[in-house]
Amino acid sequence: MLGTAGAGWAVYNKLDGNITKDTDAAAELARYEKERPTPLVHDAQNILLIGSDTRAGPANKKYGRDPGTQRSDTTILLHLAADRQSATAVSIPRDVMVDIPRCRRPDGSRTRAQFAQFNWAYEFGGTACTIRTIEKLTRIRIDHHVVIDFAGFKDMVEAVDGVEVCLKTPIRDKDAKVKLAAGRQTLNGEQALGYVRARKSIGNGSDTDRMDRQQQFLAALVNKVRSNDVLLNPAKLYPVLDAATSALTTDPGLASLRDLYELVRGMRNIPTERVQFLTVPRRSYVYDTNRDELVEPAADELFTRLRTDAPLQVSRKKAAETAREDADDSSDDESDESDEKPDDRSPTPSPAPTFRGNTAAGTACK
Repeated sequence: MLGTAGAGWAVYNKLDGNITKDTDAAAELARYEKERPTPLVHDAQNILLIGSDTRAGPANKKYGRDPGTQRSDTTILLHLAADRQSATAVSIPRDVMVDIPRCRRPDGSRTRAQFAQFNWAYEFGGTACTIRTIEKLTRIRIDHHVVIDFAGFKDMVEAVDGVEVCLKTPIRDKDAKVKLAAGRQTLNGEQALGYVRARKSIGNGSDTDRMDRQQQFLAALVNKVRSNDVLLNPAKLYPVLDAATSALTTDPGLASLRDLYELVRGMRNIPTERVQFLTVPRRSYVYDTNRDELVEPAADELFTRLRTDAPLQVSRKKAAETAREDADDSSDDESDESDEKPDDRSPTPSPAPTFRGNTAAGTACK
């Protein structure tokens, strides 16, 4: 018994020690506490997931020259409902034009406040600058953040023995260093990284298409990790935990195995149809077609729903099409009610708004 307990404690300490704690970002955010949004709903959580395109380190240098800087290749705002019955992951386009506040550079100097593309915030001032930019844009308080680089992403995929995707057409992208055949297949870490990074050779070459593909892959990864084959098999679970903790840089509030476990435990019972993925409503920037701008009032409505922990829905159809169908259904329902219950004047709750997106259940290979 003592031997088993000792081995368990050693494993716990190893995993706990794997996590990199981002104290610099925490200190910088503390300096601007007065300007940060106030949380509105107790127990709801908003976690910023950042994929860094850094080429630093031996595992990342193969993807390009290391200029000593990095940008946020992928940024996702993950909202966990207070009742933990839903999770909503919102992709923030890297090229969307936003107001970036004055931020602290790694050398201690300060940038000027400016209107620029979103992923510059990470280059200017790292995680803290990105969080302050997001909070200024959305008025949503970011409770935690997680940063992962190319090597960490690959390690996560390898730890679950690959992730299954279904490709409608072959993919051959020299820039992303990926070549895949059409059809159902399981991607290893290197293939998965190329798949989520590829852009120019797939679809219309837009970042929107790439974000859709990233969301589909993350949904497949969620399904793989949640499967009994991983969670109930210690031989498979340990490599996943080892890879996850080694790959992550987090705020101090998540920088322990216990904190991460509590977070995952709160999410494990969310039905896959309530794990939602979408991209903030955007369109080409009016002054530069290579940049994006938010579509209003749709973007503000989305941020308001997340900020107040109000429900929302996603659909593969355009939001406008779904809204028209919901309105037609509502009219039919009202007609039926008027025939059957003419004296019933109880208010009918407004339907949750629908945004273009998908769910973890809707991205599985059929």
